[in-house]
Amino acid sequence: MNAPASPTALGKPALTPTLLIILYALSILLANITLNKFIPLPVFGLLSVGTIFFAAVFTLRDRIHQAGGLKAVYIAIALALLVNTVAAALLHTPLRFIGASFLAILVGELADTAVYQRLIHRSWWTRVLTSNAVSVPLDSVLFTLLAFYGDMSTRDILQIIFADIVAKYVIAALFAFRARHAAAQAA
Repeated sequence: MNAPASPTALGKPALTPTLLIILYALSILLANITLNKFIPLPVFGLLSVGTIFFAAVFTLRDRIHQAGGLKAVYIAIALALLVNTVAAALLHTPLRFIGASFLAILVGELADTAVYQRLIHRSWWTRVLTSNAVSVPLDSVLFTLLAFYGDMSTRDILQIIFADIVAKYVIAALFAFRARHAAAQAA
């Protein structure tokens, strides 16, 4: 199996499942607070600032899987849903955004977890890349359509979906490359 070296093997303290779960919920919270702020890309695409924070979620969930197992992942998803729903209500976030976020997180994260779990005996790269290939477009399309359909033009919605998917893959790839590079350095 091609698992990356553990943080302790690299001379760094391992993050506990509890700390990873808190970081996971916080990343989703920051993504939701900034979900309707956009950065126009040079050619085509509207990148939600929230996407930048949400991209960390994929790596954090995979690390929670490694550190605490499936039960810890389910706890992380439930905590993130609870924290984000309460925070959104307190911040008077429109119900449409609350519902879109809740459903996209629930469906995307559970789909990713199911794929990751099915591939648990495969290499880390296979698990991460395959589960992200399912969850990134699912989350991006579901959230964007539920949050913005009817309020934005089809072109803007397509730009958001495009930028969202590209950004999540690029950021996830950078995290994965960093992990692989660290593992290679330790070997």
